[in-house]
Amino acid sequence: MPIYQAPVEDTLFVLNEVLGYQRYDNLPGFADASPDVVEAVLREAARVAEDILFPLNQIGDRQGCTRHDDGSVTTPDGFSEAFDQYREGGWMALALDPEFGGQGLPYVLHTAVAEYFSSANMAFAMYPGLTQGAIAAIYAHGDEAQKRKWLPKMVDGAWTGTMNLTEPHCGTDLGLLRTKAVPQGDGSYRISGQKIFISAGEHDMSDNIVHLVLARIEGAPEGVKGISLFIVPKFLVGDDGEPGARNGVSCGSIEEKMGIHGNATCVMNYDEATGYLLGEEHKGLRAMFTMMNEARLGVGLQGLSIAEVAYQNAANYARERIQGRALSGVKAPDKKADPIIAHPDVRRNLMTMRAFNEAGRAFVLWAALKSDVAHRSDEAKDRELSEEMMGLLTPVIKGVLTDKGFDHTVMAQQIYGGHGYIEEWGMSQFVRDARIAMIYEGANGIQALDLVGRKLAVNGGRAIQAFFKEVGAFCEENRDDETLVAFTKPLKKGLNDLQAATLWLMQNAMAKPDNAGAAGHDYMHLFGLVTLGYMWGLTARAAKAGLSAGANGKTSYLNNKLVTGRYFMERVMPETAAHLARIQTGAETMMALEADAF
Repeated sequence: MPIYQAPVEDTLFVLNEVLGYQRYDNLPGFADASPDVVEAVLREAARVAEDILFPLNQIGDRQGCTRHDDGSVTTPDGFSEAFDQYREGGWMALALDPEFGGQGLPYVLHTAVAEYFSSANMAFAMYPGLTQGAIAAIYAHGDEAQKRKWLPKMVDGAWTGTMNLTEPHCGTDLGLLRTKAVPQGDGSYRISGQKIFISAGEHDMSDNIVHLVLARIEGAPEGVKGISLFIVPKFLVGDDGEPGARNGVSCGSIEEKMGIHGNATCVMNYDEATGYLLGEEHKGLRAMFTMMNEARLGVGLQGLSIAEVAYQNAANYARERIQGRALSGVKAPDKKADPIIAHPDVRRNLMTMRAFNEAGRAFVLWAALKSDVAHRSDEAKDRELSEEMMGLLTPVIKGVLTDKGFDHTVMAQQIYGGHGYIEEWGMSQFVRDARIAMIYEGANGIQALDLVGRKLAVNGGRAIQAFFKEVGAFCEENRDDETLVAFTKPLKKGLNDLQAATLWLMQNAMAKPDNAGAAGHDYMHLFGLVTLGYMWGLTARAAKAGLSAGANGKTSYLNNKLVTGRYFMERVMPETAAHLARIQTGAETMMALEADAF
């Protein structure tokens, strides 16, 4: 049977020692999140993840969701009861505005908790995750009446939310969508059309489901400039604020998927359903992208989360499974063979996964702190720069963490050998669940294009220049430190490669746009490596400081940090050079063959 233990101690180390969480106590909500409160929240989240959600993970995978003849959907055994406990624990409201029933705690704390829940049961965690994205869109773009009508019940968890973009003929290119909205003269619209791949589209865990639906108002311009966003509830809500008559929205079928079987991924049919405009007419994409950006950060976190639980199981198996003798001599003389963790190639897989997970955790929490600054700081300059930095980092978080998250679930499965291919061991589910994260909320190729085609150039490249300055300053400040030179030297080399790649794009992408497209994947991963390397630099500095201060009983933990970080710098960081070399070849050979030659 699979295992999972939430990495509470590591989260606390990253927040307190690596990122200096206490430095942000001037921001709203942080004063209420004192160190003892943060630790208490994390430990309770760990309990929920380990004792309530994780035991349902394989159940959800095996049972899936069931659609009934009336269009209703039943979630796997235990999911509804678990959601009740999630709601009663106030987890939906953790970082949301107190005006609408939220607790107002920092988004970075919500992010840490979300990692545990997603590791424990990714399919389950999607239900509240999508709701939080819908809340963000209504909060940012709704009028006061809409906020008062929809948000309190969603923040409470009594109602859940979805996002409806994709249509059978229309994926990334939303300009092709056909769902139509007809104004009714009373402020409402009749919404008709079909949406596919709608996660959590129908289920039995909440009293209402608030769908956010992209549609085109009759007579609207063609393309993306004619798209509007609508609130379309499963049940219409009366003046008393309670669900009433069933709306004209139904689940036509549940998609048969490779993974995340515990989440109801639905084909949704809208048959003159009543909807309400959210935001401005024809500005629906802008409103939806509030939700999309939140979702993309959440999906990046899924990549880390699934890699973490897969790693934990692989490490546990490698310590117990005996096979062959170690090359350096017998390790278990009382047994007929040594544990496979003695073999270098098994260690290669384990160390690669571990180094990624620990830096990835620092990366997402570092980004979440920037989100807190962007939304809570009193300083306009700080808010603006943090917002730009979040825009720059979002495709990197989504693309790199999910690509590597999938790769590392496969590594974990490999450690099991043939047992990894057998369902009862649970590794197959991790691989299958991880695969979707590379695809939904904007496939990773789109993330790469977004990064090189749009995000780099925002405000004259101010965000990327700020990143270069921050990482460069760290390398310079610590270059003479004997302990940290093992980190600063390869980090500086990686930073140089990233700067060279950025310059190459500036010189070659405008004249030949295919150069940007051809470079996108490598540039995104080059950026990711440098960011993860920077996280290891910050981590090594914190570990060294802890050891110098006496370690407080954590000598082994801190030394292990330094060893794991050195592994990343020695064995993973040099990949920046390969990414740069591929970028600088341009698009010529990639685009040379005629289409019919394939």
